[in-house]
Amino acid sequence: MHDDPFVQRLSGHGLKVTRGEPMKRHTTWRIGGPADYFVEPDSVEALRAAVCAAREHGLPITVIGRGSNMLVLDGGIRGLVIKLHDAFAAYEVEERECAVRAMAGRSYVALANIAIRHGLSGLEFATGIPGSVGGAVMMNAGAYGRETCEVLEWAEVMDEKGEIQRLSNRDLHFGYRHSVLKERFGIVTWAKFQLQPGDRDEMRRVVRAWSQRRIATQPLSFPNCGSVFRNPEGTHAAKLIEAAGLKGLRRGQAMISDKHANFIINLGNARASDVLWLIRHAQAVVRERFGISLETEVRVLGEPVGGADDGHLAH
Repeated sequence: MHDDPFVQRLSGHGLKVTRGEPMKRHTTWRIGGPADYFVEPDSVEALRAAVCAAREHGLPITVIGRGSNMLVLDGGIRGLVIKLHDAFAAYEVEERECAVRAMAGRSYVALANIAIRHGLSGLEFATGIPGSVGGAVMMNAGAYGRETCEVLEWAEVMDEKGEIQRLSNRDLHFGYRHSVLKERFGIVTWAKFQLQPGDRDEMRRVVRAWSQRRIATQPLSFPNCGSVFRNPEGTHAAKLIEAAGLKGLRRGQAMISDKHANFIINLGNARASDVLWLIRHAQAVVRERFGISLETEVRVLGEPVGGADDGHLAH
């Protein structure tokens, strides 16, 4: 490893580089092959060093947070994987402005609970989103009929040269589970959310009710990525999959949940190829039965074993 010029370059910046890191350790699905190079920068400066080094060495960059909403294929991820986690979890509450700011690695659920504790309303929906602030901005994450774009004021984003620019809500071109950051390279470092005064007890009551409903209706005791498919206009993906008779369908150690049909769960040692088969099968059967094309909400990253083409997935 010490003969690798890329590793040497990052080590010179104080970054610990791991080669062949199993990505199943870093995804909520507990699925995923190895990353060529893996780092967890401990500062914005270290992040900049990693980005610039990867660019100079011609390596693709994949950025992850808390590993939800993603399927890493069995062959793993080529290039550099950067994980933004605890070192990127700082936050600030601006009570006078009724706003909160947070770094990209902060848990979205934790940020929502911080806002509630300070009597600030608007992020309650985020208690149902088990990802990071950075991922929520990139995906325009939403739950309970609300979306991130409704409360985000701006995000500071690092480009491939390591330069940071502040992008406004408008600059991010939000759509359903979409932002401009899904189309071009950019790493969220900080984000600011504009909220409003709220009643702490009422907010806690609402969040508690949502939590109880999630526990009752979602397979939270098994590794999963959250919702696999987007809800088509006017209906729900889970309703269509259930009506197609696919609840409980297994492939290897992967299963379409018999509790909520828009969840695919890992029963123990599922492979990404098994999950992909279930995704494609559900898409094919629902299209044949109802004439509706289900689009995936989950990000599919990396390569299948052997680097062969894994076919096309409707995103």
